[in-house]
Amino acid sequence: MIPTYNRSSLCKIAVESVLAQSYENLEVIVVDDGSTDDTEDVIANIPDSRIRYVRQVNAGVSAARNTGMMMANGEFIALLDSDDKWLPWKLEAQVQVFHAFPNAGMVWTDMVAVDENGRTLHESYIKIMYEAYKYFNREEHFQHKCSLRTVCKYVKNFDMEKNCYVGNIFPWMFMGNLVHTSTVLLRTERQRLVGGFDIALKKSGEDYDFHLRTCMAGDVAYMDVSSILYRVGAADQLTSDTYRIWMARNNLKTILSIYEKTGGEIGLSADKIRERFAQAYVWVGRTELFENQNAARFYLQKSRSWGGKDKKIPLYYMLSFLPKRAICMIRDGKHWLDAVRRKTGRSA
Repeated sequence: MIPTYNRSSLCKIAVESVLAQSYENLEVIVVDDGSTDDTEDVIANIPDSRIRYVRQVNAGVSAARNTGMMMANGEFIALLDSDDKWLPWKLEAQVQVFHAFPNAGMVWTDMVAVDENGRTLHESYIKIMYEAYKYFNREEHFQHKCSLRTVCKYVKNFDMEKNCYVGNIFPWMFMGNLVHTSTVLLRTERQRLVGGFDIALKKSGEDYDFHLRTCMAGDVAYMDVSSILYRVGAADQLTSDTYRIWMARNNLKTILSIYEKTGGEIGLSADKIRERFAQAYVWVGRTELFENQNAARFYLQKSRSWGGKDKKIPLYYMLSFLPKRAICMIRDGKHWLDAVRRKTGRSA
């Protein structure tokens, strides 16, 4: 299922990567979220009867994904953003993981990061992109481990030397997102149990809420291989700087909601839960510096009330009393300095 908005050329590449899968028993559902470009014509000109195109009034990526999942007919549902691309063996390997582990409701993988010209930046990017991996040790926190050679023995052009991990990792997902959406394959049964993406989580960060609820519902699996090409650095991505404040806000909303639903029974120590909330509040406070300084102070104080130990909290608090223009100038200067340091090879 591919949601898209004004990305006709990239969406075509994404669709073709699905059609090129070695696992051929599939349908491609393209949900056009009110594009104003030539997306409809581009998709209509791809000669394959497995493609289903639906257009809706612009309502955001969560609504588009929900539309696609409701239309799905198969035993499994795969999610693919329109600027990413699957490797040809992805679905076949993931389906075999499901056959080997019938209790797993979701399987995801690592990813290759590429720039806008398709040049490889990182062969293994998931730990770089998602900071929550600093808390997560797949060797310790999954309950089962096996070689992909034993699970995916008939898959061609595939790294058999890596491993597959299976188990219930809900407590560690509470510490932060571990799952990249375009790498995911879901059992339809699990998706129906979990429901859809929360359309109230606007702009960015809705994927964490969905994947956290999916992990809360039972076992999941991770394949330690990169199954997609993930495009980084584009201005229209929901992970760009423009959307960071929404990521921070929705991250906090997500864990507050889950904490309430579970009555605080997360499966983590009280210290870890306090650390998680302190980190979430300081993230919102830091991003609110550029939007609402009063709100920034509130969230920074909340972080301290949860035992926040971030040494920069006093600095952020002092900055919140400066004019917004001055704060933005400091931020832009830091970005410039970081860029210079990266180019010259000096550490930040």
